[in-house]
This record gives sequence, structure tokens and C-alpha cells, in this order.
Amino acid sequence: MSLDETDRRILKVLQRKGRISNADLSEAANLSPSACHRRVQRLEKEGYIRDYVALLNARKMGVPTTVFVEITLQAQADEVLDAFEKAVGRIPDVLECHLMAGTADYLLKVVAENTDDFARIHRQHLARLPGVAQMQSSFALRTVFKTTALPV
Repeated sequence: MSLDETDRRILKVLQRKGRISNADLSEAANLSPSACHRRVQRLEKEGYIRDYVALLNARKMGVPTTVFVEITLQAQADEVLDAFEKAVGRIPDVLECHLMAGTADYLLKVVAENTDDFARIHRQHLARLPGVAQMQSSFALRTVFKTTALPV
């Protein structure tokens, strides 16, 4: 199924205001409430809307420090990649893990309280990941722009 302009309007609003009422969403999408509700159900069923979440304030949650960690593995064999991915998925401080093309094999996004907390995460978790040959960490000094909204 392809998305029409009405679907796109609904998705744009929901990405920014996930708790919006159906009545307000239908008004923003220029639809009747029942037609809007049916469209949202269809978008959910067809997988365009994957989930609804609350986005937490990292500073209030005590993890204001973001660290990007580049990891190079010793080998590219499937079993090495699988073991690494399974192990990294169990580290609660890792928010994202991406298999990369380029100089590093993986890029991780890690949150921590501060540099001491990141040292603990590194020592207890990252340094124990299987198959790692090299690791380089970069601390974000300031977040200039951040969104979870995809272009629609």
C-alpha cells in the first residue's frame, strides 16, 4: 500500500504528538473522527506505525552524557558478528547499535551519568564484548539537534 497525503499528515502529527486525541488528530488531518480512526488502525496494521512510546528526558533520568563508540571486530565471520550483536543487546546503557560500512564495524550510542559512569560501563560491559579488536569512544559535548521523527 502506498501512502496518500492524508496518511502522511496523520503520520507527521503522530510522530510529534503521539498522545493526541483522535478528535484532534482528525481535525489536523481534515477527516471525520471515524475515518481518521480507521486510517490509524490501517497504518498500525500495515506496519507504518510500529509502536507508541514516551520519550524520556535523559538529564532528568540521570544519564545526560552521550557517548558514541566505534568498534572494530577481529573478524567478519557470521558467528563473530552474531555473538557480538547478542552480547551488546544485553547492555542496558546502549541505546543503539549499528553495523557500519567504513572504518569501524559497529557504532554504538551509549548513555551515562558522567565520565566515571562511562568508565564503569566500559570496564564492566564494553571491554568484555566478544570479538572486539579495537574500540574508540567519542563524548558528545552538546546535542545540537535531535529528533525521532522520520521525514514523511
